[in-house]
Formats: sequence, structure tokens, C-alpha cells
Amino acid sequence: MTMKNTSLKNSNHSLVVAIDGPAGAGKSTISTRLAEMLGYLYIDTGAMYRAVAYLVAQRGLNPEDEPALNILCRELQIDLVATDDGLKVYAMGEDVSRQIRTPEISQLTPRVAASPAVRFCLLREQRKLGEQGRVVLEGRDIGTVVFPDAQVKFFLCASAEERGRRRYAELQQKGIEADLEKTIAAVSERDLADMNRAQAPLKQATDAVVVDSTRMTIDEVLALMERVVRERERTDGEIGDKSGTVEK
Repeated sequence: MTMKNTSLKNSNHSLVVAIDGPAGAGKSTISTRLAEMLGYLYIDTGAMYRAVAYLVAQRGLNPEDEPALNILCRELQIDLVATDDGLKVYAMGEDVSRQIRTPEISQLTPRVAASPAVRFCLLREQRKLGEQGRVVLEGRDIGTVVFPDAQVKFFLCASAEERGRRRYAELQQKGIEADLEKTIAAVSERDLADMNRAQAPLKQATDAVVVDSTRMTIDEVLALMERVVRERERTDGEIGDKSGTVEK
């Protein structure tokens, strides 16, 4: 798997920013814009799981068939490409950016994400992508499993009703037919599946900054998060300066 991005700025900081939270909380939008503001690399881990779910659906695989998923993972190729039009997701060379956002794939993804083979495969790749730091990763287990030592952790949440309305509006904007009540119900069902799965369940890291965006604008959320990250950059920079000082 590869991640391509040409927008990185020179910096001595190597922070890992982990953004976790339930489905529809706005993680993708917030993470994308926060990474741009910071000059960091944005890694959408949720899109990686959706891409695997798309391949499972295309091949007619049973999401509970662990041997079949293990075989798929051995040949898996997912590319995340940052473009002027946003993040593009490629699975086995095919641009699936639109296909992975359908309600069908949204419902299938938590079943696929529960697979130990899939989680092990993507966990390894996510750590490779973020090991150099200066990255913003978003998902459901970034601060608890993927990067438990991340210097900055956020838990972004909102009410199920609000998240359902946001997801519905997003689908409508993309021309994908959906029902509002069913979308809200699907969000609640996804929460239960994510929180109760055996492998890396959704939960808030104990040292995460909780951001409830139910009544916040995107700009307000971004301002809060940027302030937290900049403060950590400043603190780390001061520690680095002191550790490099030689007393005479």
C-alpha cells in the first residue's frame, strides 16, 4: 500500500495526531482540513477498511470466511492519493472513492473490519504510513491500538441523530439515494457493531481530548484542534531545544 502526498512542508516536528470517533462524526472532513492547516499527511484508515469491504462485495466473499479474507489480504493493494479534489482511494488499481461510500458498503464494512486477518494486515500498513510522524490519522482505534503512544489524541463525537443527518446530506449531495430515518438507524447500528466487536472495539482513549461537535461548526472544531496540536508542537520543540543544549 502507498500514500501519495506532495503538500508536506519542512518541519522539525514529527507528531502523530490520532482522531477517533463513531461513524458520521465528521472525522474525514475535519482530519483532511486539519492536515492541510498543519502541513501534515492525512491518512484515512476508514477508507482502507471500506476498500477491503468493496473488494469482498465485488468478489462475493463471505465476510466471516477468515481463510478467504486471509488470501485476499495477501494480494491486497490499496493506494491513497491526495489530489486537488480530495483523497482518492484505489483498490487493486481501481478508483473506488465513490463506490466505498454507498450505504451497502457502509453496512458491510464493520463485518469485514471485525476480521482478525483484515485488521492485522491494515494495522501493519497504517503503522508504516505513520511511523515518520507529521501525520493525521483518523479511524476508530487509532489512539488505542494503531498508535497508542500518539502525542495528540482526539475523540470526535456527536449525537446519533446529528450524525445520521450529516451522513444523509452527504449521500444526497453525491447523488446517492437514501432514507433519512434509515440512515440514522444505520448509524446507531454501526455504533453498536463497532463498540462490541472482538477486534479493536471503538472506545475513547483515556488521554484523548473529547470534542462533541453536535452544536459546533467545522471551523470551531478545527480551531480547537489546531490550538491543541500547535501547543504540543511548541512544547515538544522546547523539550528538543533543552535536550540539545550543552552546558559549559
